[in-house]
Amino acid sequence: MAFDAGMVSFVTKEIDSRLRNGKVEKIYQPQRDEIIISVRSGGETHRLLINVGSSNARLNITSMRPDNPANPPMFCMMLRKHFQGARVIGAEQLGFERAVRITFDSYDELGFQSHKHMIAEIMGTYSNLIVTDKDDRIIGAAKLIDISTSHKRQILPGLKYEEPPAQNKLDPMRVTREEFLDIASRADGDMSCEKFIISSFCGIAPVVAREIAYRASGSPAASLDECSKNVEKEFFGIVRKIKDSSGTPCLVLNADRPVEYAFVELKQFSGADTRFLTFETFGELIDKFFFTRADNERLRHRASDVSRILTNAEKRISKKISILSSELAESGEGERYKLYGDLITANIYRLKKGDSSSKLENYYAVDDDAPPFVTVPLDTRLTPAANAQKYYKKYNKSKSAREHLTGQLEIARREYDYIMSVFDCLNRAASEKEIAEIRSELFQSGYASKMRGYTAEKKKQTPLYTEYKTSGGYTVLCGKNNLANDYITFKLGEKEDWWFHVKNMPGSHVLMKCPRGEEPPELDFTQACMIAAVNSKAAPGAAVDVDYTKLRSVKKPPSSKPGYVIYHTNYSARAVSDGEAVSKLLVGMTKK
Repeated sequence: MAFDAGMVSFVTKEIDSRLRNGKVEKIYQPQRDEIIISVRSGGETHRLLINVGSSNARLNITSMRPDNPANPPMFCMMLRKHFQGARVIGAEQLGFERAVRITFDSYDELGFQSHKHMIAEIMGTYSNLIVTDKDDRIIGAAKLIDISTSHKRQILPGLKYEEPPAQNKLDPMRVTREEFLDIASRADGDMSCEKFIISSFCGIAPVVAREIAYRASGSPAASLDECSKNVEKEFFGIVRKIKDSSGTPCLVLNADRPVEYAFVELKQFSGADTRFLTFETFGELIDKFFFTRADNERLRHRASDVSRILTNAEKRISKKISILSSELAESGEGERYKLYGDLITANIYRLKKGDSSSKLENYYAVDDDAPPFVTVPLDTRLTPAANAQKYYKKYNKSKSAREHLTGQLEIARREYDYIMSVFDCLNRAASEKEIAEIRSELFQSGYASKMRGYTAEKKKQTPLYTEYKTSGGYTVLCGKNNLANDYITFKLGEKEDWWFHVKNMPGSHVLMKCPRGEEPPELDFTQACMIAAVNSKAAPGAAVDVDYTKLRSVKKPPSSKPGYVIYHTNYSARAVSDGEAVSKLLVGMTKK
């Protein structure tokens, strides 16, 4: 991710301009590695977020209000002691590193006015928040580091603060064009441009280095030789944006999930389901990326029990299908057993008890490919007649088994399709309510009976579904799970409404309401098909077949799983899974 020195530069300038001369009102520590400082400046209250965790390290002015613990931790109490009521003097970046020094006008232990500093080092695993006095003596830190942890640099109260060790790389803010060209000329031309930039210059994130390569050659993975004509121009174009503070807070989304962010537009990302968002401030950009990602992670965690049940069920059913298929293949030997019995009966006068096998003429050959003679194994303990009866019994048994196995295999395959449909709903779930409905569906279907802590709802709730509006003004309903699919199809639908579903893969039921049996225009049919394609397992941008028919043709077999329907009369159309186009038709989530 691109919280590199360039991003730190923009964030630092934003903090300095908005918090300078502001007064610290409150300090909170909502999480172990996260501090929020409330500052009153320019008639407004701003919240400065400093996160020094290993996976979500960042620094920005935030609009979020996370919950705070009832009892503040010791580090929070220490910060309140030194900075409550202090005035912000300013913020500066330490060189071109991911470290920011925020200076406060505070008071010392004797009550005299004195400068104190918070130094936020946003360096992934090595992130830290360090408090120092006016002489840069360490007062405290979020993570204390002694000599047993690091021989190079200790962070302990009383020690002199030392900046992070310098890397053996050049500062891109100070390098000249002549120096850049000289370094590039001495580098291996087959090396990727990304690797050359990262290994030669400090403070540049891999995604920014790939963006330079993409702008120079058209490919983010291009070699240095392939970028040689334009790499200098694009490199210093990025440097100029940092120096002039002319960057653009840009967020890349794929299927509405945050992928990457930077201070420049990331042109290297493309695709039908890729979107770009820009923000007025870098604080808003960082909030959007990290809090959306945190919501997605929390959602995945909440859905872990559902995912585990579905995974176990999928493995069990797959194994069952494999065994049934193998047994069904073996039952196909029944015709051979019947042939053996018939040949023994036709040649019974030639056989005698004690024969282990006999090569008999095949009177029942119906084509030229059939062998003229067949070697029939015999049980030496049985008479020829008993051997014939033995093969007839095997034939009858295999015939019964084939009928039984065929039925069982069909049931298992339907169950497998149902589990895959629930998996698809889970993958597309965007809220805890949707996950709760999937959990309720599994409970009703008998899969979640052993789910810890889950009990059936006392009162059945109307399931969630999505509402769209086509260009012609027709309402289109789309189920968010199998319970909602049944609800919109059989509770909200009328016989003359049109029903849509992606062909031969899991997906939502889609219903286009047609008052008084109206026939919608072609464009509205196309948009309804696109809605069905987007709300399915189809890959973003893929073209898929969508079945559609009048709702009167859709039936639900007795005792079938939620969401399972059958239909025999339908039309099919080709539709593209275009999430951006479909999002423009969205009215919202409906729960009546």
